[in-house]
Amino acid sequence: MVLLDYKLLHALSVVLNEQSFDKAASVLAITQSAVSQRIKSLEQIIGQPVLIRAQPIVATAIGKKLLGHYQQVKLLEQDIIPDISGNKKHETITANIASNADSLATWLIAAIGDVSHQYNLAVNFRLADENRTINYLKDGEVFGAISTYDQALPGCTLEKLGDIHYLLVAAPSFIASYFPEGINKQTLARTPAVAYDQKDDMHIKYVEQTFGLKGGSYPCHTVRSSEAFVNFAKQGIAYCLIPKLQIQAELASGELINLMPENPIIRTLYWHHWVLLKGVFKQLSSAIISRAQYALNNQ
Repeated sequence: MVLLDYKLLHALSVVLNEQSFDKAASVLAITQSAVSQRIKSLEQIIGQPVLIRAQPIVATAIGKKLLGHYQQVKLLEQDIIPDISGNKKHETITANIASNADSLATWLIAAIGDVSHQYNLAVNFRLADENRTINYLKDGEVFGAISTYDQALPGCTLEKLGDIHYLLVAAPSFIASYFPEGINKQTLARTPAVAYDQKDDMHIKYVEQTFGLKGGSYPCHTVRSSEAFVNFAKQGIAYCLIPKLQIQAELASGELINLMPENPIIRTLYWHHWVLLKGVFKQLSSAIISRAQYALNNQ
């Protein structure tokens, strides 16, 4: 029977978080060779590699399972230790959450605020496109993820949060400069857009499906910030897809114009989390569900 040594699992977690054996040694207050020995010992116990030593350092399939197990154990420890010590106000509880940038820019921080005033809570966000956040949960790096994925993972459950509406918008001055005769394939070919990153295919698919213009055939900024999308549009730098929830005031004032009111993008968001949640993690999960459902149902 294999007995897990959680000191070794902790080393695995730190190496992956720090992406360096040297930095992990500093965090663990041991030598780099000692970190390497702990990983080697874990691999000897398991009987197979737990890390792929490359750039970036990644966990193997069994390494991901071990990391997920370790994170769940840490979650349970963080929940019970304040009760044992009688020091709830001063024990720091760390919560790792995967989110898309748009949720973080709109309703998610309010959900964190609903819980953080009761605990000494430290939240670490893993940000990615809503189609890719589920990977952080699969890899055991987070206890919950906001995602468009509509199937529960093993050991997890999900709740529907609601639909998020994306509108293609631009400032009046931008429309006057680039679309004086309307928006079409020809005008879009010379008009700057905005994407979140190189893996963000929402804009590319929208333009290709709506206008038949393929990605790479028009200028496009890359900006890893949901708030920056709004500012790019308001400053007349580009046109872009933005959640309606994020720009209601700008739409009402006419500062931004919906270019395609008959053709929004609608994506359904789900909250995925480990089945076994207690204490602050259960409260945080409930707050996320409540805040999201209220925000998305009132956009």
